[in-house]
Amino acid sequence: MEESARGPHWLGFLADASDLLAGTLDPDMVPAIIAQVVVPRLASWCAVYTSDNAVGPLRMVYLWHADEARIDGLREQLADMDVGAADTRVTSAIHLPDAQVLAVPLTARGRSLGMMCLGRPDRFPDEVIQFAEDIGRRAALAMDNARLYAQQAAANRALQRSLLPPNEPEVPGLDYGVIYEPAGEANEVGGDFYDLFKAGDDSWRFAIGDVCGTGPEAAAVTGLARHTLRLLAREGYGVAAVLGRLNQAILEEGERARFLTLLHGDITPVESGLEVRLVSAGHPEALRLKPSGKVEAVTTPQSLLGVFHEVLFEADTIHLDHGDVLLAVTDGVTERRSGGRLLDDEGGLGKLLAECAGLSARAVAERIRRGAAEFASEPSADDLAIVVLRAR
Repeated sequence: MEESARGPHWLGFLADASDLLAGTLDPDMVPAIIAQVVVPRLASWCAVYTSDNAVGPLRMVYLWHADEARIDGLREQLADMDVGAADTRVTSAIHLPDAQVLAVPLTARGRSLGMMCLGRPDRFPDEVIQFAEDIGRRAALAMDNARLYAQQAAANRALQRSLLPPNEPEVPGLDYGVIYEPAGEANEVGGDFYDLFKAGDDSWRFAIGDVCGTGPEAAAVTGLARHTLRLLAREGYGVAAVLGRLNQAILEEGERARFLTLLHGDITPVESGLEVRLVSAGHPEALRLKPSGKVEAVTTPQSLLGVFHEVLFEADTIHLDHGDVLLAVTDGVTERRSGGRLLDDEGGLGKLLAECAGLSARAVAERIRRGAAEFASEPSADDLAIVVLRAR
Protein backbone atom coordinates (compact mmCIF):
# COMPACT_ATOMS: atom_id res chain seq x y z
CA MET A 1 0.00 0.00 0.00
CA GLU A 2 2.97 2.31 0.47
CA GLU A 3 3.94 1.93 -3.22
CA SER A 4 4.12 5.27 -5.00
CA ALA A 5 0.93 6.35 -6.70
CA ARG A 6 3.03 7.18 -9.75
CA GLY A 7 4.20 3.58 -10.16
CA PRO A 8 3.05 1.46 -13.11
CA HIS A 9 1.11 -0.89 -10.82
CA TRP A 10 -1.02 1.97 -9.51
CA LEU A 11 -1.48 3.41 -13.00
CA GLY A 12 -2.67 0.03 -14.24
CA PHE A 13 -5.13 -0.20 -11.35
CA LEU A 14 -6.40 3.30 -12.12
CA ALA A 15 -6.92 2.36 -15.76
CA ASP A 16 -8.83 -0.79 -14.79
CA ALA A 17 -10.98 1.18 -12.35
CA SER A 18 -11.76 3.73 -15.06
CA ASP A 19 -12.79 0.97 -17.49
CA LEU A 20 -15.09 -0.59 -14.89
CA LEU A 21 -16.74 2.72 -14.07
CA ALA A 22 -17.15 3.65 -17.72
CA GLY A 23 -18.57 0.23 -18.56
CA THR A 24 -22.04 0.75 -17.12
CA LEU A 25 -24.83 3.25 -17.73
CA ASP A 26 -26.99 1.84 -14.95
CA PRO A 27 -27.05 4.42 -12.12
CA ASP A 28 -27.85 1.71 -9.56
CA MET A 29 -24.73 -0.24 -10.50
CA VAL A 30 -22.20 2.60 -10.20
CA PRO A 31 -22.14 2.74 -6.35
CA ALA A 32 -21.51 -1.02 -6.21
CA ILE A 33 -18.65 -0.71 -8.68
CA ILE A 34 -17.15 2.19 -6.71
CA ALA A 35 -17.12 0.19 -3.48
CA GLN A 36 -15.73 -2.97 -5.00
CA VAL A 37 -13.00 -1.04 -6.84
CA VAL A 38 -11.55 0.47 -3.65
CA VAL A 39 -12.00 -2.53 -1.31
CA PRO A 40 -9.62 -4.02 -0.31
CA ARG A 41 -7.07 -2.16 -2.43
CA LEU A 42 -7.43 1.22 -0.70
CA ALA A 43 -9.54 0.48 2.36
CA SER A 44 -11.10 -2.24 4.50
CA TRP A 45 -14.59 -0.98 3.72
CA CYS A 46 -16.42 1.58 1.61
CA ALA A 47 -19.81 3.24 1.99
CA VAL A 48 -21.32 5.20 -0.90
CA TYR A 49 -23.84 7.95 -0.20
CA THR A 50 -25.90 9.82 -2.76
CA SER A 51 -28.60 12.48 -2.80
CA ASP A 52 -31.48 13.05 -5.18
CA ASN A 53 -30.38 16.63 -5.75
CA ALA A 54 -27.51 18.94 -4.86
CA VAL A 55 -29.09 20.14 -1.60
CA GLY A 56 -30.92 16.99 -0.52
CA PRO A 57 -29.83 14.78 2.40
CA LEU A 58 -27.29 12.05 1.76
CA ARG A 59 -28.37 8.44 2.13
CA MET A 60 -26.31 5.29 2.01
CA VAL A 61 -26.93 3.34 -1.18
CA TYR A 62 -24.16 0.75 -1.00
CA LEU A 63 -21.84 -0.68 1.65
CA TRP A 64 -19.03 -3.16 1.15
CA HIS A 65 -16.51 -4.68 3.59
CA ALA A 66 -13.56 -6.95 2.92
CA ASP A 67 -15.05 -9.21 5.61
CA GLU A 68 -18.67 -9.70 4.51
CA ALA A 69 -19.64 -10.94 7.99
CA ARG A 70 -19.00 -7.43 9.34
CA ILE A 71 -21.25 -5.54 6.91
CA ASP A 72 -24.41 -5.57 9.07
CA GLY A 73 -22.57 -4.40 12.18
CA LEU A 74 -20.80 -1.67 10.24
CA ARG A 75 -24.10 -0.52 8.79
CA GLU A 76 -25.42 0.06 12.31
CA GLN A 77 -22.29 2.02 13.27
CA LEU A 78 -22.55 4.20 10.19
CA ALA A 79 -26.23 4.95 10.76
CA ASP A 80 -25.31 7.79 13.14
CA MET A 81 -22.36 9.08 11.14
CA ASP A 82 -22.65 12.70 9.97
CA VAL A 83 -21.30 12.45 6.45
CA GLY A 84 -22.40 15.99 5.76
CA ALA A 85 -19.60 17.23 8.02
CA ALA A 86 -16.93 15.30 6.13
CA ASP A 87 -14.03 16.70 4.17
CA THR A 88 -11.50 15.03 1.93
CA ARG A 89 -9.25 14.34 4.91
CA VAL A 90 -9.16 11.89 7.79
CA THR A 91 -11.25 13.99 10.14
CA SER A 92 -12.49 13.92 13.70
CA ALA A 93 -15.92 14.92 12.41
CA ILE A 94 -16.35 11.24 11.60
CA HIS A 95 -15.48 8.94 14.47
CA LEU A 96 -15.73 5.18 14.54
CA PRO A 97 -14.08 2.91 17.11
CA ASP A 98 -10.81 1.41 15.86
CA ALA A 99 -11.12 2.97 12.42
CA GLN A 100 -9.78 5.86 10.39
CA VAL A 101 -12.32 7.24 7.92
CA LEU A 102 -11.67 9.12 4.71
CA ALA A 103 -14.60 10.96 3.13
CA VAL A 104 -14.32 11.87 -0.55
CA PRO A 105 -17.05 14.07 -2.06
CA LEU A 106 -18.43 12.86 -5.40
CA THR A 107 -18.65 15.98 -7.55
CA ALA A 108 -19.12 16.16 -11.31
CA ARG A 109 -19.74 19.12 -13.60
CA GLY A 110 -19.89 21.41 -10.58
CA ARG A 111 -22.68 19.43 -8.89
CA SER A 112 -22.45 17.44 -5.68
CA LEU A 113 -23.72 13.90 -6.21
CA GLY A 114 -22.78 12.31 -2.91
CA MET A 115 -19.92 10.98 -0.84
CA MET A 116 -17.55 8.01 -0.83
CA CYS A 117 -16.43 7.04 2.69
CA LEU A 118 -13.47 4.71 3.14
CA GLY A 119 -12.40 3.04 6.37
CA ARG A 120 -9.28 1.22 7.52
CA PRO A 121 -7.69 0.42 10.92
CA ASP A 122 -4.57 2.56 10.35
CA ARG A 123 -3.97 6.01 8.92
CA PHE A 124 -4.39 6.81 5.24
CA PRO A 125 -1.04 7.61 3.57
CA ASP A 126 -1.02 10.83 1.54
CA GLU A 127 -0.59 8.97 -1.74
CA VAL A 128 -3.62 6.79 -0.98
CA ILE A 129 -5.69 9.89 -0.20
CA GLN A 130 -4.59 11.35 -3.52
CA PHE A 131 -5.48 8.16 -5.30
CA ALA A 132 -8.89 7.93 -3.60
CA GLU A 133 -9.67 11.50 -4.66
CA ASP A 134 -8.77 10.58 -8.24
CA ILE A 135 -11.06 7.55 -8.10
CA GLY A 136 -13.77 9.78 -6.61
CA ARG A 137 -13.61 12.20 -9.52
CA ARG A 138 -13.88 9.39 -12.05
CA ALA A 139 -16.65 7.71 -10.07
CA ALA A 140 -18.64 10.94 -9.87
CA LEU A 141 -18.38 11.46 -13.61
CA ALA A 142 -19.51 7.88 -14.25
CA MET A 143 -22.42 8.36 -11.83
CA ASP A 144 -23.47 11.61 -13.49
CA ASN A 145 -23.27 10.08 -16.96
CA ALA A 146 -25.39 7.13 -15.83
CA ARG A 147 -28.00 9.44 -14.31
CA LEU A 148 -28.17 11.59 -17.43
CA TYR A 149 -28.49 8.49 -19.60
CA ALA A 150 -31.25 7.06 -17.41
CA GLN A 151 -33.15 10.36 -17.48
CA GLN A 152 -32.88 10.58 -21.26
CA ALA A 153 -33.94 6.96 -21.67
CA ALA A 154 -36.98 7.50 -19.42
CA ALA A 155 -37.96 10.62 -21.37
CA ASN A 156 -37.64 8.79 -24.66
CA ARG A 157 -39.70 5.84 -23.40
CA ALA A 158 -42.43 8.29 -22.41
CA LEU A 159 -42.19 9.95 -25.83
CA GLN A 160 -42.33 6.57 -27.58
CA ARG A 161 -45.45 5.60 -25.59
CA SER A 162 -47.09 8.87 -26.60
CA LEU A 163 -46.59 7.95 -30.25
CA LEU A 164 -48.45 4.64 -29.95
CA PRO A 165 -52.23 4.18 -29.79
CA PRO A 166 -53.70 4.99 -26.37
CA ASN A 167 -56.12 2.07 -26.76
CA GLU A 168 -57.18 -0.52 -29.30
CA PRO A 169 -60.86 -0.57 -30.26
CA GLU A 170 -63.26 -3.47 -30.65
CA VAL A 171 -64.11 -3.90 -34.33
CA PRO A 172 -67.06 -6.14 -35.28
CA GLY A 173 -65.94 -9.16 -37.26
CA LEU A 174 -62.23 -8.35 -36.81
CA ASP A 175 -59.57 -10.31 -34.97
CA TYR A 176 -56.32 -8.35 -34.90
CA GLY A 177 -52.80 -8.60 -33.51
CA VAL A 178 -50.12 -5.92 -33.31
CA ILE A 179 -46.46 -6.00 -32.30
CA TYR A 180 -44.08 -3.08 -31.93
CA GLU A 181 -40.40 -3.45 -30.98
CA PRO A 182 -38.01 -0.47 -31.05
CA ALA A 183 -34.38 -1.31 -31.70
CA GLY A 184 -31.10 0.39 -30.92
CA GLU A 185 -29.89 2.11 -27.78
CA ALA A 186 -32.29 3.30 -25.12
CA ASN A 187 -31.53 6.92 -25.98
CA GLU A 188 -33.10 6.56 -29.42
CA VAL A 189 -36.77 7.00 -30.26
CA GLY A 190 -37.84 4.66 -33.03
CA GLY A 191 -39.34 5.80 -36.31
CA ASP A 192 -41.83 2.93 -36.76
CA PHE A 193 -45.44 3.27 -35.63
CA TYR A 194 -48.89 1.74 -36.03
CA ASP A 195 -52.44 2.81 -35.28
CA LEU A 196 -55.95 1.35 -35.16
CA PHE A 197 -58.89 3.59 -34.36
CA LYS A 198 -62.60 4.22 -34.92
CA ALA A 199 -63.22 6.73 -37.72
CA GLY A 200 -67.02 6.73 -37.94
CA ASP A 201 -70.16 4.89 -36.92
CA ASP A 202 -69.44 1.85 -39.07
CA SER A 203 -65.82 2.27 -40.13
CA TRP A 204 -62.40 1.93 -38.58
CA ARG A 205 -58.93 2.93 -39.76
CA PHE A 206 -55.52 1.34 -39.41
CA ALA A 207 -52.03 2.50 -40.32
CA ILE A 208 -48.49 1.26 -40.14
CA GLY A 209 -45.58 3.50 -41.02
CA ASP A 210 -41.83 4.01 -40.94
CA VAL A 211 -40.22 7.43 -40.64
CA CYS A 212 -36.68 7.79 -41.97
CA GLY A 213 -34.20 7.83 -39.09
CA THR A 214 -34.62 7.89 -35.32
CA GLY A 215 -34.57 10.42 -32.53
CA PRO A 216 -36.59 13.59 -31.91
CA GLU A 217 -36.77 14.55 -35.60
CA ALA A 218 -38.30 11.21 -36.54
CA ALA A 219 -40.59 11.36 -33.50
CA ALA A 220 -41.89 14.76 -34.65
CA VAL A 221 -42.90 13.34 -38.04
CA THR A 222 -44.41 10.26 -36.37
CA GLY A 223 -46.55 12.46 -34.14
CA LEU A 224 -47.58 14.62 -37.10
CA ALA A 225 -48.58 11.53 -39.10
CA ARG A 226 -50.62 9.88 -36.34
CA HIS A 227 -52.54 13.01 -35.42
CA THR A 228 -53.16 14.01 -39.05
CA LEU A 229 -54.45 10.53 -39.91
CA ARG A 230 -56.88 10.51 -37.00
CA LEU A 231 -58.08 14.08 -37.51
CA LEU A 232 -58.73 13.79 -41.25
CA ALA A 233 -60.25 10.31 -40.99
CA ARG A 234 -62.77 11.52 -38.42
CA GLU A 235 -63.62 14.46 -40.68
CA GLY A 236 -64.63 12.00 -43.38
CA TYR A 237 -61.66 12.10 -45.75
CA GLY A 238 -60.99 8.86 -47.63
CA VAL A 239 -57.70 7.04 -47.26
CA ALA A 240 -56.26 8.39 -50.53
CA ALA A 241 -57.22 11.99 -49.67
CA VAL A 242 -55.74 11.61 -46.19
CA LEU A 243 -52.37 10.58 -47.61
CA GLY A 244 -52.38 13.46 -50.08
CA ARG A 245 -52.93 15.96 -47.29
CA LEU A 246 -50.41 14.28 -45.01
CA ASN A 247 -47.83 14.45 -47.81
CA GLN A 248 -48.33 18.21 -48.03
CA ALA A 249 -48.16 18.60 -44.25
CA ILE A 250 -44.80 16.80 -44.15
CA LEU A 251 -43.40 18.87 -47.00
CA GLU A 252 -44.47 22.06 -45.23
CA GLU A 253 -42.13 21.11 -42.37
CA GLY A 254 -39.28 22.19 -44.66
CA GLU A 255 -35.81 21.15 -43.55
CA ARG A 256 -37.27 19.37 -40.54
CA ALA A 257 -39.23 17.01 -42.79
CA ARG A 258 -38.42 13.30 -42.98
CA PHE A 259 -39.75 11.03 -45.67
CA LEU A 260 -42.24 8.43 -44.52
CA THR A 261 -43.48 5.11 -45.85
CA LEU A 262 -47.06 4.41 -44.85
CA LEU A 263 -49.80 1.85 -45.33
CA HIS A 264 -53.18 3.35 -44.43
CA GLY A 265 -56.55 1.68 -44.77
CA ASP A 266 -60.15 1.71 -43.66
CA ILE A 267 -62.12 -1.32 -42.50
CA THR A 268 -65.83 -1.81 -43.02
CA PRO A 269 -67.56 -4.93 -41.66
CA VAL A 270 -69.84 -6.59 -44.22
CA GLU A 271 -71.90 -9.76 -44.09
CA SER A 272 -69.29 -11.91 -45.84
CA GLY A 273 -66.30 -10.57 -43.91
CA LEU A 274 -64.47 -7.24 -44.15
CA GLU A 275 -64.10 -4.71 -46.94
CA VAL A 276 -60.76 -2.89 -46.81
CA ARG A 277 -59.65 0.13 -48.84
CA LEU A 278 -55.96 0.86 -48.49
CA VAL A 279 -53.08 2.85 -49.91
CA SER A 280 -49.42 1.82 -49.79
CA ALA A 281 -47.19 4.90 -49.94
CA GLY A 282 -43.72 3.47 -50.53
CA HIS A 283 -44.37 0.83 -47.88
CA PRO A 284 -43.58 -2.91 -47.98
CA GLU A 285 -46.50 -4.59 -49.74
CA ALA A 286 -49.40 -5.93 -47.71
CA LEU A 287 -50.09 -9.66 -48.04
CA ARG A 288 -53.35 -11.60 -47.86
CA LEU A 289 -53.39 -15.16 -46.56
CA LYS A 290 -56.30 -17.43 -47.47
CA PRO A 291 -57.29 -20.35 -45.20
CA SER A 292 -55.92 -22.67 -47.91
CA GLY A 293 -52.42 -21.26 -47.35
CA LYS A 294 -52.38 -19.17 -50.53
CA VAL A 295 -50.58 -15.83 -50.13
CA GLU A 296 -50.81 -12.86 -52.48
CA ALA A 297 -49.82 -9.19 -52.52
CA VAL A 298 -52.83 -6.88 -52.42
CA THR A 299 -51.41 -3.37 -52.64
CA THR A 300 -50.22 -1.23 -55.53
CA PRO A 301 -46.85 0.46 -54.81
CA GLN A 302 -47.18 4.27 -54.79
CA SER A 303 -44.94 7.21 -53.90
CA LEU A 304 -43.64 7.54 -50.37
CA LEU A 305 -44.56 10.65 -48.40
CA GLY A 306 -42.52 13.80 -47.93
CA VAL A 307 -40.62 13.74 -51.26
CA PHE A 308 -42.83 14.92 -54.16
CA HIS A 309 -45.34 17.77 -54.12
CA GLU A 310 -47.59 16.67 -56.96
CA VAL A 311 -48.72 13.19 -55.95
CA LEU A 312 -52.13 11.61 -56.43
CA PHE A 313 -52.87 8.50 -54.41
CA GLU A 314 -55.40 5.83 -55.34
CA ALA A 315 -56.90 3.29 -52.95
CA ASP A 316 -56.96 -0.45 -53.57
CA THR A 317 -60.12 -2.23 -52.47
CA ILE A 318 -59.84 -5.79 -51.24
CA HIS A 319 -62.22 -8.18 -49.56
CA LEU A 320 -61.33 -10.36 -46.62
CA ASP A 321 -63.59 -13.40 -46.46
CA HIS A 322 -64.10 -15.07 -43.10
CA GLY A 323 -60.75 -16.58 -42.11
CA ASP A 324 -58.66 -14.40 -44.45
CA VAL A 325 -55.65 -12.62 -42.95
CA LEU A 326 -54.09 -9.31 -43.98
CA LEU A 327 -50.45 -8.80 -42.93
CA ALA A 328 -48.65 -5.44 -42.90
CA VAL A 329 -45.09 -4.96 -41.62
CA THR A 330 -42.32 -2.37 -41.62
CA ASP A 331 -38.94 -2.97 -43.20
CA GLY A 332 -37.57 -4.08 -39.85
CA VAL A 333 -39.15 -7.40 -40.92
CA THR A 334 -38.68 -7.46 -44.70
CA GLU A 335 -35.09 -6.16 -44.58
CA ARG A 336 -33.92 -8.25 -41.64
CA ARG A 337 -30.42 -9.22 -42.76
CA SER A 338 -28.42 -12.39 -42.36
CA GLY A 339 -25.09 -12.04 -44.11
CA GLY A 340 -25.90 -11.02 -47.68
CA ARG A 341 -29.54 -12.16 -47.55
CA LEU A 342 -32.70 -10.30 -46.57
CA LEU A 343 -35.69 -12.03 -45.01
CA ASP A 344 -37.96 -11.08 -47.90
CA ASP A 345 -35.59 -12.21 -50.62
CA GLU A 346 -37.39 -14.59 -53.00
CA GLY A 347 -40.72 -13.96 -51.24
CA GLY A 348 -39.45 -14.98 -47.82
CA LEU A 349 -42.14 -13.08 -45.92
CA GLY A 350 -44.90 -14.70 -48.00
CA LYS A 351 -43.46 -18.15 -47.30
CA LEU A 352 -43.39 -17.36 -43.59
CA LEU A 353 -47.00 -16.15 -43.72
CA ALA A 354 -48.13 -19.27 -45.60
CA GLU A 355 -47.16 -21.33 -42.55
CA CYS A 356 -49.68 -19.36 -40.45
CA ALA A 357 -52.91 -20.65 -42.03
CA GLY A 358 -55.51 -21.30 -39.36
CA LEU A 359 -53.80 -19.23 -36.64
CA SER A 360 -55.37 -16.33 -34.75
CA ALA A 361 -54.25 -12.80 -35.60
CA ARG A 362 -52.11 -12.55 -32.47
CA ALA A 363 -50.51 -15.92 -33.21
CA VAL A 364 -49.73 -14.82 -36.78
CA ALA A 365 -48.12 -11.60 -35.52
CA GLU A 366 -46.02 -13.53 -33.02
CA ARG A 367 -45.00 -16.10 -35.65
CA ILE A 368 -43.80 -13.32 -37.97
CA ARG A 369 -41.93 -11.62 -35.11
CA ARG A 370 -40.25 -14.87 -34.15
CA GLY A 371 -39.36 -15.62 -37.76
CA ALA A 372 -37.68 -12.23 -38.10
CA ALA A 373 -35.79 -12.70 -34.83
CA GLU A 374 -34.57 -16.16 -35.80
CA PHE A 375 -33.55 -15.18 -39.32
CA ALA A 376 -30.24 -13.78 -38.04
CA SER A 377 -28.20 -14.48 -34.93
CA GLU A 378 -27.39 -10.85 -34.12
CA PRO A 379 -29.96 -8.44 -32.61
CA SER A 380 -31.91 -6.33 -35.06
CA ALA A 381 -30.62 -2.84 -35.74
CA ASP A 382 -34.00 -1.62 -37.00
CA ASP A 383 -37.39 -1.01 -35.43
CA LEU A 384 -40.11 -3.52 -36.14
CA ALA A 385 -43.88 -3.16 -36.38
CA ILE A 386 -46.44 -5.79 -37.39
CA VAL A 387 -50.18 -5.40 -37.92
CA VAL A 388 -52.36 -8.47 -38.59
CA LEU A 389 -56.06 -8.16 -39.47
CA ARG A 390 -58.13 -11.34 -39.67
CA ALA A 391 -61.78 -11.54 -40.69
CA ARG A 392 -63.64 -13.66 -38.15
